[in-house]
Amino acid sequence: MHHLGGQFQRITGRTLTLHIIKLCVGCDSIEDLRDWQTERLRSFKKRGHKLELKHTTRMVPKRREEILDGGSLYWVIKGYVAVRQRLLDIRPFVDKEGVSRCHLVYDKDIVMVSPRPRRAFQGWRYLEAKEAPPDIRTVRGGLPEKLQRELAELGLL
Repeated sequence: MHHLGGQFQRITGRTLTLHIIKLCVGCDSIEDLRDWQTERLRSFKKRGHKLELKHTTRMVPKRREEILDGGSLYWVIKGYVAVRQRLLDIRPFVDKEGVSRCHLVYDKDIVMVSPRPRRAFQGWRYLEAKEAPPDIRTVRGGLPEKLQRELAELGLL
């Protein structure tokens, strides 16, 4: 697909949007993720740090341009793709031990998506736009997370 994406870019001048998917380790719910991120931003503000959310990873995405062309970080929570946050930047750096790493900088707005089962995996993976679950519209926004998962399992969401 990467080769086709390059051909599309050369012909049209546009890139194809690409996303990243990652396990949300340590979170049992969307509310846990929201609370953790809110607390993190509070802590940054208190210490006078830049108010931005970022995830540190060892592997630097090579397809930066496609990701930053509207891509999001999709979080897998308790075995389901549950939410996404728009990716704002990808910042490679070298840590104190001399290891290459990367910050995935993402928007604070959490967008719920139609729950989709996803097996555990290590690190992060690319997620093609056509494979990404759709955003949940406001009609479903009021449903409890557990109920949404159950409805998704039954194929009703």
